[in-house]
Amino acid sequence: MGTDKVEKEAHTNLQHLVTAYDEWFTVPVSGFRPSARYKHAAEVVDGKLYVTGGSRNGRHLSDIQVFDLRAFTWSVVKPHFTGNHDKRMDDGTQEVVPASSGHSLVKWGNKLLLIAGHLKEPSDFVTVRFIDTETHNCNVVETSGKVPVARGGQSATVVGSKLIMLGGEGKLRQLFNDLHVLDLDTMTWSEVKTMQTPPAPRFDHVAAVNAERYLLVFGGSSHSTCFNDLHVLDLQTMEWSQPQIQGEVVTARAGHAGAIIEKNWYIVGGGDNRSAALDTLVLNMSKLAWSEVTSVQGRNPLASEGLSLCSATVNDEKFLVAFGGYNGNYNNEVFVLKPKPREPSRPKIFQSPAAAAAAASVTAAYAMSTSALKSLDFVNEKSATVFKVDASDALKAEKQQLESDLSEVRIENSRLKGYIDEVNNTHTELTKELLSVQGQLAAEISRCYKLEAQISEFRTRLESLNSIEHELQVLRQQKSTSEEFVGGGSQDAQGSRGVWQWIAGSSP
Repeated sequence: MGTDKVEKEAHTNLQHLVTAYDEWFTVPVSGFRPSARYKHAAEVVDGKLYVTGGSRNGRHLSDIQVFDLRAFTWSVVKPHFTGNHDKRMDDGTQEVVPASSGHSLVKWGNKLLLIAGHLKEPSDFVTVRFIDTETHNCNVVETSGKVPVARGGQSATVVGSKLIMLGGEGKLRQLFNDLHVLDLDTMTWSEVKTMQTPPAPRFDHVAAVNAERYLLVFGGSSHSTCFNDLHVLDLQTMEWSQPQIQGEVVTARAGHAGAIIEKNWYIVGGGDNRSAALDTLVLNMSKLAWSEVTSVQGRNPLASEGLSLCSATVNDEKFLVAFGGYNGNYNNEVFVLKPKPREPSRPKIFQSPAAAAAAASVTAAYAMSTSALKSLDFVNEKSATVFKVDASDALKAEKQQLESDLSEVRIENSRLKGYIDEVNNTHTELTKELLSVQGQLAAEISRCYKLEAQISEFRTRLESLNSIEHELQVLRQQKSTSEEFVGGGSQDAQGSRGVWQWIAGSSP
């Protein structure tokens, strides 16, 4: 028990629990835990993780669970319905939040908006509900305009006072790639027409907004195919594009989750119908460059589909918070990761068309800042609906973003200039060394020519010596022959004289 007490005291907050950057840590929980689930929705408000609905064993859930990121404890929210709705559940209690999965949850003031999703009792059109995080009041939000067809697995992203909903899967499994906008001030829906090529119809993708202007859409599924593409929608011109992406090649995935911290978009979980995605990715949204933060082993709850990922600030530190998911088992663990502060990436951004366009937009932004702009239309001119945004605020945000990007480019250019100067110095030194070596080589070649001439002269002398040696041998042979001839004549003379001597001696 003493050890348990020490461990509990050691993990009294996230700062003590998370001891390293870019690593996932399991948050210890004592007491009550909610049901394991996937395809739920989650959002962080004031250091508390709100989790709504989801699915488990084919059954939709309708509960609202809250995890306190400071106390490491779960609690259940029992919302108060403020309307005249009197629908009862099977156990006789009043149904305040309908059972659903594949829905979206976004913050709007002190409220959480629960949008769309697959319901236990399907409706024909998208519904919007609110949950007051202070009073726990709950009700259906009456919306007007062109309300979208009911769906689940869509993306819902807030930009200013507008909510952008893209794609999803209908109750008859039809797929969408339409774009709808909900004005959160008037609660009016409108369908927005776009230009260029939009993403293919899909669901279980993720979306995020950069610089209050660009909507980024990543991944998703079309039942038979999973995607790893990144699409960008310019919310001022309403034009889609697929810019050149830098960094690591990412695998296709659906059912993943995403969260933004500063300029970085973190992605975790999901899979491609064959295997789970084990990596945690980050996209530098200003550079459009992917990199891997960390990875987990197979069957880890973080390698699941239908999990949730939120960003949270606790005691002035930023964290990623993941919950739930399904990877063969339903999960209800809470994981946290403290992202390492990331320096500006170093890819050569001016080598891509997207980077060139970004550079050109720097000049355009300064030109626009000196002109009197009354408003910006967040819609194609051919569209019947107009999504108006505050031109001054949008321009200021864009200007700040572009100034930041320009500063990073200048830093990168300065670094490259230093590198080029270093290369030029090295080239100069190598050129001098090459000239020196060439001079030495010329001297060696001249020396070799001299040696070859000496060798030729020696060969000539050697041939002359061989001729003299031959003549000497001939003379020696002649001398030997002469000596033999002279010796033979003397012997003949002596022999004749002996014969005559014999004859003479034998005479009477």
